[in-house]
Amino acid sequence: MLQQDIFLIILAFIWIIIAVIQDLRKKEVANWWNFSLIAIALAYRAFTSLYLNDYNYLIWGVLGFITFVILAYGFYYARLFAGGDAKLLMGLGAVLPFSNTLLENLEIFTYFIILFLVCGSAYGLLYSLILAIKNNKKFTKEFKKQLKNNKKLTQTFFAIAIIITAIIIIFKEPILTFLPLMIFLFPFLLAYAKAIEESCLIIEKRSKDLVLGDWLYKGVRVGNTMVKPNWEGLDEKELKTLQKHNKNVLVKEGIPFTPAFLFAFTILTYMIKEGITLLQKLI
Repeated sequence: MLQQDIFLIILAFIWIIIAVIQDLRKKEVANWWNFSLIAIALAYRAFTSLYLNDYNYLIWGVLGFITFVILAYGFYYARLFAGGDAKLLMGLGAVLPFSNTLLENLEIFTYFIILFLVCGSAYGLLYSLILAIKNNKKFTKEFKKQLKNNKKLTQTFFAIAIIITAIIIIFKEPILTFLPLMIFLFPFLLAYAKAIEESCLIIEKRSKDLVLGDWLYKGVRVGNTMVKPNWEGLDEKELKTLQKHNKNVLVKEGIPFTPAFLFAFTILTYMIKEGITLLQKLI
C-alpha cells in the first residue's frame, strides 16, 4: 500500500459509514453521496498524479472504477443489488486499486468481492432472523403457508436428495456428502426467504410519502393508468402519477445491505495492512 492511499482509505470509511446510517434510517442511500465518492476519489488521484508526475495512480483509479461499474451492473441486473448499493460499489472501484501492478490489483478486487459476498450472506441471514423474531406470529404463519404452497417442490428435492445419497454410498464419494443436505434444505430456505419478504418487508405508505425507486408490492390503478411494480422501482413519471392517488399503497422494502460493505472493507484493509494476501491463503 502506498502512503497516498491512506487518504483514500479514510475517505472510503467515512463515505461507507454515512451510507450505512442513511440506509438504516431511510432504507436508501442518496445518489449524490455515492457520486461524490467517485468524484472525490478520482479528483484526488488526478491531483496526486500531477504532484508525483506519475499518471499510473490516476489510470489505476479509472480502471478500478470501470471494473466495478461492470460488476455493479452485473449484480444489479442479477437482482442482488439495489441501485444505491450498485453506485456505492462503483465508488469503491475508484478507491481500491492500491498497487501499480495488474495482478496485485486483481487480487485486491477478488478479495474484496469474496469478503463482500461472505459478509453479505452472514449479515443478511442475521438481519432476517432478527426480523423473523420481531414478527414471530406473522412470519410463522407465512412460513407454513409457503411450505404448503411449495409442497410438490419440497417432495421433488427430497427425492433428488435421496437418489444422490444412494449414488454417494454406492460410488463411495465422501466429498459430496453435504450435497444431498443442501438439496434437501433448498425448498425450506426458499420458503424462509419468501416468508421474510411477505411478513416483514411489505409496508403501507401514503402516496405522498413515496420516493423515487420505491418498489411497489402490486399494481396500483390511478384513473385509467395502471402503475405496475418493477425491479428498478418507481420512476419520476410513475411517482407523479401515484402522488395524485389519495390512498395508501403497499411497498416492498429491501434489507439495508450497506453494512456488508463496511465489514468487507474493514477486513480487507486489515489484511492489506498485515500483508495477508490471497495467494498466501491458498497455499
